[in-house]
Amino acid sequence: MGKPLKVLLRQGVTDARDTCHSAWTILKAHGPTHVQFWFIALAIGIAAGTAAVLFRLGIYAIQTTVYGTDDVLTLHSFAAGLAWYQILVIPICGGLIVGVILHRFTDDGRVRSVADVIEGAALSEGRVEVRRGLASALASMITLSTGGSTGREGPVVHLAAVISTGVCRWINASGITGRDLLGCAVAAAVSASFNAPIAGALFALEVVLRHFAVHAFAPIVIASAAGTVINRLVFGDVTEFTLTVQNALAFYVELPAFLILGFVCGLVAVALMKAIFWADDFGNYVQEETGIPRYLRPAIAGALLGGLAIWWPHIIGVGYETTSAALTGALLWHEAIVFVILKVVAVAITMGGRMGGGVFSPSLMVGALTGLAFGIIATSAFPTVSGGSTLYALAGMGAVAAAVLGAPISTTLIVFELTGDWQTGLAVMVAVSISTALSSRLVDRSFFLTQLERRNVHLAAGPQAYLLATFKVSSIMRKMDVPGAADEEECWRLVREGLYLDGNATLEQAMPIFERGSPRFIPIVTLGGEDSPPVLWGALFQVDALRAMNRALAATAAEEHS
Repeated sequence: MGKPLKVLLRQGVTDARDTCHSAWTILKAHGPTHVQFWFIALAIGIAAGTAAVLFRLGIYAIQTTVYGTDDVLTLHSFAAGLAWYQILVIPICGGLIVGVILHRFTDDGRVRSVADVIEGAALSEGRVEVRRGLASALASMITLSTGGSTGREGPVVHLAAVISTGVCRWINASGITGRDLLGCAVAAAVSASFNAPIAGALFALEVVLRHFAVHAFAPIVIASAAGTVINRLVFGDVTEFTLTVQNALAFYVELPAFLILGFVCGLVAVALMKAIFWADDFGNYVQEETGIPRYLRPAIAGALLGGLAIWWPHIIGVGYETTSAALTGALLWHEAIVFVILKVVAVAITMGGRMGGGVFSPSLMVGALTGLAFGIIATSAFPTVSGGSTLYALAGMGAVAAAVLGAPISTTLIVFELTGDWQTGLAVMVAVSISTALSSRLVDRSFFLTQLERRNVHLAAGPQAYLLATFKVSSIMRKMDVPGAADEEECWRLVREGLYLDGNATLEQAMPIFERGSPRFIPIVTLGGEDSPPVLWGALFQVDALRAMNRALAATAAEEHS
């Protein structure tokens, strides 16, 4: 006779549980297969897309509460009718809350953003700081809700990276897998933020991973599509900006004007980036000289923003209303010029005050205004051979944003997806290419890579530069008790001459020593105190350092071309 049904069911449940446990063990030990990875990418895309949408809805909810408006997309028009003290007090209160959050949950009072995600992809196997990242997202949400003049893409990208970091730790993902999952999360977050699936996928590849490897393309596209679906379920299939004028090139003779626009936008983008860095340095100087507590720094920035907003409420928040006005030609020439200057100042105050937020949306606004001002001049000077000034606004929007992000491909596409205007691609591409080529010579390729350079994280030069910092000399040195070790007397002679390294040093410090003096090896020591002699741990041989570097470069090349 067969077994009773109850016994068979119990056995089936036990077998299923054992199978799932075995599958989970294999997944954690050896990483996911291709099919499993695609499902994980889909799950991360849904999670990151949901986080991006909730972040946006959170901003809307807080803005509605503190400003009392029913339509946050026309916030600056509504704020113009508020009492002056309301406009002043709201950013101050928001800055104070932001300062307390960052003081409590970060060790440096700095908001984490896209630059930290790029650093995590290059140096930390796709991991970012979780606790500080969550605090940064909350701080940025409050900043954007209470008058901060930045964008939401920076905190959203880092929030998505926090999600992928959690998944990487959960499944014990390796370096390549961790970076690919990070790319999936970033793509979904950008897609869900702007309803731009193509640009979201390319942003992850071009800006964060900084390669277009085939193995990463499919899962990133899957995640980007998932993020877009989440956005459209909540906001519908609509573009961020609605153009009322059909743009078209009047004639190919007009293309030189877009070359000139590209140069102008490149300079404006550099001015925007330099203003942010100068404001940050000035804020650090004032804080050190006066001893102001770091939690008051965002509140002081909020007071400055509130003072500006009393007269010019256009600087409040992301600025989509002003950007839309520029794209539809609803502003005069002098208004566009004034708003460019004010927006640059407001963004510099917000970020220099450590209030948080991103630079993409502000660069769109600055670019649209710059393009409109340029277009008004161009169309007035050559009315018979030029199209509308709004075409220049569209091209300028892409040109400044591409120069700031250092991402000409994804920015060109995101401009098309944000506006739905695919007929003017030639003009946008010309302006974007020139502005990016110019700005990359005046900064370290992009705003984010320049931020990292200012922290002595050298990613702009490529893997041959930053990989050196990933190897500690203690992991490559030959200990004194192994075959082929360095001669102990020779090691001590070099130590007496001052030629040695601490065990915590990296190849970034070691390679210049080899290049300057060409020694065969460098002693690795730990210096004791006044009463303790130094301890000799081993020696770093130049051949071992070069071998480790070659392996790392080969692995990086294999990942980028797989």
